[in-house]
Amino acid sequence: MSAALSGAVDLSALKARADAARQQPATSTSGSPQQQAPAAGGAIIEVTEASFQAEVVDRSLQQLVIVDLWADWCGPCKQLSPVLERLASQAGGAWVLAKVDVDANPRIAQLFGAQSIPTVVAIAGGQPVDAFAGALPEPEIKKWLNALLDALKDKLPSIRDAQPGGGEEVEEPDDPRFTEAEDAFERGDYPGAEAAYQRILDVEPANELAKAALTQVRFAARAESADPSAVARADADPGDLDAQLAAADFEVAQNKIEDAFARLITTIRRTFGDDRNRVRQHLVGLFDLFDPADERVAKARRDLASALF
Repeated sequence: MSAALSGAVDLSALKARADAARQQPATSTSGSPQQQAPAAGGAIIEVTEASFQAEVVDRSLQQLVIVDLWADWCGPCKQLSPVLERLASQAGGAWVLAKVDVDANPRIAQLFGAQSIPTVVAIAGGQPVDAFAGALPEPEIKKWLNALLDALKDKLPSIRDAQPGGGEEVEEPDDPRFTEAEDAFERGDYPGAEAAYQRILDVEPANELAKAALTQVRFAARAESADPSAVARADADPGDLDAQLAAADFEVAQNKIEDAFARLITTIRRTFGDDRNRVRQHLVGLFDLFDPADERVAKARRDLASALF
């Protein structure tokens, strides 16, 4: 799932903006200049456009920096971020997690060309060296990190000097049922992954992890084959239900969440019977990709109720 970035990303544009932002004196509530607070330390840091140069680019000359591009409304982010935070805390300084709220710092996401979130980018020597998108299973994240640390151990002092975890934590063995499903997903065998997660649910119908993973797998299979022309076809022919559903999937994959929800709700308003139920089920399936507290989901649910009743 991880993929090397195509070509080096030029960090100079954001560097210039960050330098300019830091050169402006901070102002207290009384209006007098005051010293800017020092950058956060530790294994996990919050990064803004103003602190990006020091906390990411400069730091990466000595220490591997893992940038987590996230947002509060992003359901998969809520699955991924705690895993990254725990692993960073156990890394003994080998690497640091730099968290970036893309809503508050959109130009950082633009800089990396992030098409969706969560996106995770590894920075070393002032440049991106690898990245992945989506909420990968923890074993895959560990493999990814270990490969990076091994490749960079002779280049970054922090990796040589790291003192991971204290040795007290005993890692729980992986559940072979989830390992089977995750391995299939990583191979791109979506039917195999779906079948593996379904077998877990057949035995444990209330297994929330398997439920969430199954939803993600089914959408990943659809999104991989999503046709960009579906949006144009759907707009040209509002009555083409297949095009409307495909267009909504493509829009979600492109992080145009509100557009996708609005498209399907509009389609529900002008359909009846089995057609309406088909679109409704598809929309509800898209809701399941996100945190129920996501305001976009809450609004779309209200709009859906209005469209149905």
